[in-house]
Amino acid sequence: MTMARATTLRSPVRPPVRPPASARQGAAPRAAPWGWAAAGAGVGLLAALALFAPAQWLAQGVARASAGRVLLLQARGTVWTGSAQFALSGGPASRDRAALPGRVHWRLRPGLHGLQLQLQADCCTAAPLQVQVRPRWGGAAVRVQDQQSDWPAAILAGLGAPWNSLQPQGRLVLRTQGLQAAWAAGRLLLQGQAQLDLLDFSSRLATLQPLGSYRLVLQGGEVPTLQLSTLDGALRLQGAGQWVGQRLRFSGEASAAPERAAALDNLLNILGRRDGARALLSLG
Repeated sequence: MTMARATTLRSPVRPPVRPPASARQGAAPRAAPWGWAAAGAGVGLLAALALFAPAQWLAQGVARASAGRVLLLQARGTVWTGSAQFALSGGPASRDRAALPGRVHWRLRPGLHGLQLQLQADCCTAAPLQVQVRPRWGGAAVRVQDQQSDWPAAILAGLGAPWNSLQPQGRLVLRTQGLQAAWAAGRLLLQGQAQLDLLDFSSRLATLQPLGSYRLVLQGGEVPTLQLSTLDGALRLQGAGQWVGQRLRFSGEASAAPERAAALDNLLNILGRRDGARALLSLG
Protein backbone atom coordinates (compact mmCIF):
# COMPACT_ATOMS: atom_id res chain seq x y z
CA MET A 1 0.00 0.00 0.00
CA THR A 2 1.41 3.21 -1.13
CA MET A 3 1.07 6.20 1.25
CA ALA A 4 0.85 9.66 -0.38
CA ARG A 5 3.25 12.16 1.19
CA ALA A 6 1.50 15.21 2.42
CA THR A 7 2.90 18.48 1.21
CA THR A 8 2.53 21.67 3.38
CA LEU A 9 2.50 25.02 1.49
CA ARG A 10 3.84 28.00 3.48
CA SER A 11 3.69 31.68 2.51
CA PRO A 12 7.04 33.35 2.16
CA VAL A 13 8.02 35.43 5.22
CA ARG A 14 8.06 39.26 4.55
CA PRO A 15 9.81 41.78 6.78
CA PRO A 16 7.47 44.23 8.56
CA VAL A 17 6.95 47.60 6.92
CA ARG A 18 8.64 50.43 8.91
CA PRO A 19 7.56 54.10 8.83
CA PRO A 20 9.90 56.67 7.25
CA ALA A 21 12.66 57.99 9.41
CA SER A 22 11.09 61.47 9.51
CA ALA A 23 7.87 60.05 10.94
CA ARG A 24 9.78 57.94 13.49
CA GLN A 25 11.60 61.10 14.67
CA GLY A 26 8.36 63.04 15.16
CA ALA A 27 8.86 65.52 12.27
CA ALA A 28 6.40 68.43 12.30
CA PRO A 29 3.58 68.18 9.80
CA ARG A 30 3.36 70.66 6.97
CA ALA A 31 1.74 74.00 7.82
CA ALA A 32 -1.88 74.20 6.98
CA PRO A 33 -2.79 76.52 4.06
CA TRP A 34 -4.74 78.82 6.37
CA GLY A 35 -1.53 79.47 8.34
CA TRP A 36 0.18 80.99 5.33
CA ALA A 37 -2.93 83.01 4.56
CA ALA A 38 -3.00 84.43 8.09
CA ALA A 39 0.67 85.38 7.89
CA GLY A 40 0.11 87.13 4.58
CA ALA A 41 -2.89 89.00 5.95
CA GLY A 42 -0.82 90.17 8.93
CA VAL A 43 1.94 91.52 6.70
CA GLY A 44 -0.65 93.28 4.55
CA LEU A 45 -2.28 94.82 7.61
CA LEU A 46 1.04 96.18 8.87
CA ALA A 47 1.81 97.62 5.46
CA ALA A 48 -1.62 99.26 5.31
CA LEU A 49 -1.16 100.76 8.79
CA ALA A 50 2.21 102.20 7.78
CA LEU A 51 0.88 103.56 4.50
CA PHE A 52 -2.41 104.95 5.78
CA ALA A 53 -1.45 105.86 9.37
CA PRO A 54 -3.76 108.76 10.33
CA ALA A 55 -2.42 112.30 10.60
CA GLN A 56 -3.55 112.35 14.23
CA TRP A 57 -0.69 109.99 15.07
CA LEU A 58 1.78 112.56 13.78
CA ALA A 59 0.02 115.31 15.75
CA GLN A 60 0.34 113.28 18.94
CA GLY A 61 4.03 112.60 18.29
CA VAL A 62 4.79 116.30 17.68
CA ALA A 63 2.98 117.29 20.87
CA ARG A 64 4.93 114.77 22.95
CA ALA A 65 8.29 115.70 21.40
CA SER A 66 7.71 119.43 22.05
CA ALA A 67 6.32 118.99 25.59
CA GLY A 68 2.99 120.31 24.39
CA ARG A 69 4.37 123.57 22.96
CA VAL A 70 3.85 122.77 19.27
CA LEU A 71 0.38 121.57 18.30
CA LEU A 72 -1.15 120.26 15.08
CA LEU A 73 -4.89 120.85 15.55
CA GLN A 74 -7.70 119.32 13.49
CA ALA A 75 -5.21 117.07 11.68
CA ARG A 76 -6.47 115.50 8.45
CA GLY A 77 -5.04 112.98 6.02
CA THR A 78 -2.21 110.62 6.86
CA VAL A 79 1.20 110.77 8.49
CA TRP A 80 2.69 110.98 4.99
CA THR A 81 0.37 113.53 3.36
CA GLY A 82 -1.89 115.72 5.45
CA SER A 83 -2.73 119.11 6.88
CA ALA A 84 -3.50 120.72 10.23
CA GLN A 85 -3.82 124.05 11.97
CA PHE A 86 -0.42 124.97 13.44
CA ALA A 87 -0.45 126.41 16.97
CA LEU A 88 1.99 127.31 19.75
CA SER A 89 1.18 126.73 23.42
CA GLY A 90 2.73 127.35 26.80
CA GLY A 91 2.59 123.63 27.58
CA PRO A 92 0.08 121.06 28.86
CA ALA A 93 -0.80 123.10 31.97
CA SER A 94 -1.01 126.42 30.12
CA ARG A 95 -4.15 128.13 28.85
CA ASP A 96 -2.16 130.19 26.35
CA ARG A 97 -2.53 129.13 22.73
CA ALA A 98 -2.16 130.95 19.42
CA ALA A 99 -2.65 129.49 15.94
CA LEU A 100 -1.70 130.53 12.44
CA PRO A 101 -4.49 131.58 10.08
CA GLY A 102 -5.29 128.88 7.55
CA ARG A 103 -3.69 125.45 7.55
CA VAL A 104 -0.24 123.93 7.22
CA HIS A 105 0.17 121.13 4.66
CA TRP A 106 2.93 118.51 4.76
CA ARG A 107 4.33 115.79 2.55
CA LEU A 108 6.69 113.27 4.17
CA ARG A 109 8.59 110.69 2.13
CA PRO A 110 11.31 108.17 3.10
CA GLY A 111 14.38 108.07 0.87
CA LEU A 112 17.94 106.84 0.64
CA HIS A 113 19.17 109.85 2.60
CA GLY A 114 16.48 109.87 5.28
CA LEU A 115 13.08 111.54 5.43
CA GLN A 116 12.17 114.32 3.01
CA LEU A 117 9.71 116.82 4.53
CA GLN A 118 7.86 119.46 2.54
CA LEU A 119 5.84 122.12 4.38
CA GLN A 120 3.43 124.68 2.94
CA ALA A 121 1.58 127.23 5.10
CA ASP A 122 -1.45 128.96 3.61
CA CYS A 123 -0.55 132.22 5.32
CA CYS A 124 3.18 132.35 5.28
CA THR A 125 5.15 130.48 2.59
CA ALA A 126 5.39 131.57 -1.04
CA ALA A 127 7.07 128.23 -1.86
CA PRO A 128 7.12 124.95 0.12
CA LEU A 129 9.80 124.65 2.79
CA GLN A 130 12.11 121.68 2.17
CA VAL A 131 13.67 119.84 5.12
CA GLN A 132 15.72 116.62 5.16
CA VAL A 133 15.88 114.56 8.36
CA ARG A 134 18.56 111.87 8.55
CA PRO A 135 18.68 109.48 11.56
CA ARG A 136 22.14 108.98 13.03
CA TRP A 137 23.59 106.81 15.75
CA GLY A 138 22.56 108.46 19.01
CA GLY A 139 20.83 111.41 17.34
CA ALA A 140 19.67 112.93 14.08
CA ALA A 141 20.77 115.43 11.43
CA VAL A 142 18.51 118.07 9.85
CA ARG A 143 19.23 120.01 6.67
CA VAL A 144 17.07 123.01 5.68
CA GLN A 145 16.97 124.20 2.09
CA ASP A 146 17.76 127.90 1.60
CA GLN A 147 14.45 129.73 1.76
CA GLN A 148 12.44 132.70 3.06
CA SER A 149 9.06 132.79 4.81
CA ASP A 150 6.89 135.47 6.44
CA TRP A 151 4.97 134.74 9.68
CA PRO A 152 2.68 136.79 11.99
CA ALA A 153 4.40 137.76 15.22
CA ALA A 154 1.10 137.35 17.10
CA ILE A 155 1.62 133.57 17.22
CA LEU A 156 4.39 134.07 19.82
CA ALA A 157 1.73 134.99 22.41
CA GLY A 158 0.82 131.31 22.57
CA LEU A 159 4.15 130.45 24.23
CA GLY A 160 3.13 131.99 27.55
CA ALA A 161 5.20 134.43 29.61
CA PRO A 162 6.45 136.96 28.72
CA TRP A 163 4.87 136.82 25.26
CA ASN A 164 1.32 136.54 26.58
CA SER A 165 1.79 139.86 28.36
CA LEU A 166 3.53 141.55 25.43
CA GLN A 167 0.92 140.39 22.86
CA PRO A 168 3.36 141.12 20.02
CA GLN A 169 2.22 142.35 16.64
CA GLY A 170 4.27 142.62 13.47
CA ARG A 171 5.97 140.32 10.97
CA LEU A 172 8.56 137.59 11.44
CA VAL A 173 10.64 137.16 8.28
CA LEU A 174 12.82 134.03 8.40
CA ARG A 175 15.74 133.42 6.01
CA THR A 176 18.04 130.40 6.05
CA GLN A 177 21.36 129.84 4.28
CA GLY A 178 23.20 126.50 4.37
CA LEU A 179 21.48 125.65 7.65
CA GLN A 180 22.27 122.19 9.04
CA ALA A 181 21.85 120.91 12.59
CA ALA A 182 22.89 117.64 14.21
CA TRP A 183 22.48 116.23 17.71
CA ALA A 184 25.16 113.82 18.91
CA ALA A 185 26.00 112.78 22.47
CA GLY A 186 23.78 115.54 23.88
CA ARG A 187 25.53 118.27 21.89
CA LEU A 188 24.15 120.58 19.19
CA LEU A 189 26.32 120.83 16.06
CA LEU A 190 25.24 123.70 13.81
CA GLN A 191 26.36 124.89 10.39
CA GLY A 192 25.09 127.73 8.23
CA GLN A 193 22.95 130.66 9.25
CA ALA A 194 19.35 131.57 10.14
CA GLN A 195 18.20 135.19 10.22
CA LEU A 196 14.93 136.27 11.82
CA ASP A 197 13.71 139.85 11.35
CA LEU A 198 10.93 141.18 13.58
CA LEU A 199 9.50 144.04 11.55
CA ASP A 200 7.18 146.81 12.76
CA PHE A 201 6.99 145.29 16.24
CA SER A 202 4.30 146.63 18.56
CA SER A 203 2.84 145.58 21.92
CA ARG A 204 -0.34 146.27 23.85
CA LEU A 205 1.87 147.37 26.78
CA ALA A 206 3.09 150.45 24.94
CA THR A 207 1.13 153.34 23.50
CA LEU A 208 3.89 153.98 21.00
CA GLN A 209 3.20 152.08 17.77
CA PRO A 210 5.29 150.62 16.27
CA LEU A 211 8.21 150.20 18.64
CA GLY A 212 10.79 149.27 16.02
CA SER A 213 12.31 146.52 13.89
CA TYR A 214 14.92 144.00 15.07
CA ARG A 215 17.20 141.28 13.77
CA LEU A 216 18.22 137.99 15.37
CA VAL A 217 21.03 136.03 13.68
CA LEU A 218 21.89 132.42 14.51
CA GLN A 219 25.38 131.55 13.23
CA GLY A 220 26.75 128.01 13.14
CA GLY A 221 30.29 126.98 13.95
CA GLU A 222 32.31 125.23 16.61
CA VAL A 223 30.27 127.18 19.17
CA PRO A 224 26.92 128.39 17.69
CA THR A 225 26.20 132.06 18.46
CA LEU A 226 23.14 134.31 18.59
CA GLN A 227 23.20 138.07 17.92
CA LEU A 228 20.36 140.54 18.57
CA SER A 229 20.42 144.04 17.06
CA THR A 230 18.07 146.95 16.36
CA LEU A 231 17.30 147.93 12.77
CA ASP A 232 15.29 151.02 13.68
CA GLY A 233 12.82 152.35 16.25
CA ALA A 234 12.47 154.01 19.64
CA LEU A 235 12.89 150.75 21.59
CA ARG A 236 16.50 149.63 21.29
CA LEU A 237 17.48 146.00 21.80
CA GLN A 238 20.91 144.41 21.66
CA GLY A 239 22.52 141.24 22.97
CA ALA A 240 24.62 138.16 22.29
CA GLY A 241 24.61 134.52 23.30
CA GLN A 242 26.05 131.11 22.59
CA TRP A 243 25.16 127.45 23.02
CA VAL A 244 26.87 125.58 25.83
CA GLY A 245 26.00 121.89 25.41
CA GLN A 246 22.23 121.88 24.95
CA ARG A 247 21.64 125.23 26.64
CA LEU A 248 21.60 128.75 25.25
CA ARG A 249 23.24 131.42 27.39
CA PHE A 250 22.16 134.88 26.30
CA SER A 251 22.56 138.36 27.77
CA GLY A 252 21.58 141.75 26.45
CA GLU A 253 19.78 144.96 27.22
CA ALA A 254 16.77 147.06 26.23
CA SER A 255 16.62 150.83 26.35
CA ALA A 256 14.56 153.69 24.96
CA ALA A 257 15.46 156.63 22.78
CA PRO A 258 15.79 159.61 25.17
CA GLU A 259 12.75 161.40 23.77
CA ARG A 260 10.62 158.23 24.24
CA ALA A 261 11.80 157.16 27.72
CA ALA A 262 8.53 158.01 29.52
CA ALA A 263 6.38 156.23 26.94
CA LEU A 264 8.43 153.03 27.17
CA ASP A 265 9.15 152.92 30.91
CA ASN A 266 6.42 150.36 31.73
CA LEU A 267 7.50 148.09 28.89
CA LEU A 268 11.13 148.14 30.01
CA ASN A 269 10.05 147.03 33.51
CA ILE A 270 8.49 143.90 31.98
CA LEU A 271 11.29 143.08 29.55
CA GLY A 272 13.99 142.63 32.21
CA ARG A 273 15.62 143.72 35.47
CA ARG A 274 16.02 147.46 35.55
CA ASP A 275 19.46 149.04 35.77
CA GLY A 276 18.83 152.74 35.53
CA ALA A 277 17.50 153.55 32.09
CA ARG A 278 18.22 150.03 30.86
CA ALA A 279 16.45 146.69 31.27
CA LEU A 280 18.86 143.75 31.45
CA LEU A 281 17.94 140.68 29.38
CA SER A 282 19.19 137.22 30.27
CA LEU A 283 18.46 133.62 29.35
CA GLY A 284 20.10 130.37 30.48
